Amino acid sequence: MEQANIKIIVRNRKAHFEYEIIQSFEAGIVLHGTEVKSLRAGKCNLTDGFVEIVSGEAWLKSVHISEYTQGNINNHDPFRDRKLLLNGIEIKKLNQKVKEKGYTIVPLSLYFKNGKVKVEIALAKGKKLYDKRETIAKRDLERDKKRNNY
Repeated sequence: MEQANIKIIVRNRKAHFEYEIIQSFEAGIVLHGTEVKSLRAGKCNLTDGFVEIVSGEAWLKSVHISEYTQGNINNHDPFRDRKLLLNGIEIKKLNQKVKEKGYTIVPLSLYFKNGKVKVEIALAKGKKLYDKRETIAKRDLERDKKRNNY
């Protein structure tokens, strides 16, 4: 089996703090040419992004891909909704979970895999304030352990 050539463009680090990740999926994404060029330059922000399922299709919303600097008048809209390419069974599964209270779908990372842009999305549940405090405490404890070992 061939080794996949993966180059990470951007990660949503805030997602692991704000949400408890239940399950993750890999999806293709429909992009315009200038968007791909902008992604190659690393001009993307996933922080406020989310996935919405509308009439059996998954859409990536509120993700900012900056306009391509050498682009012309036909440059893309930075905040446009982008269609995700997922299997129908996966979309149904995600849609059922999102209808339950507290679940959402968030993008975790955007990357190139064998020359194609892929997005890793996750079914997630929002953390409560005390869960966030617990995460901060664990992170601080790990940092202190590493300091003491070195």
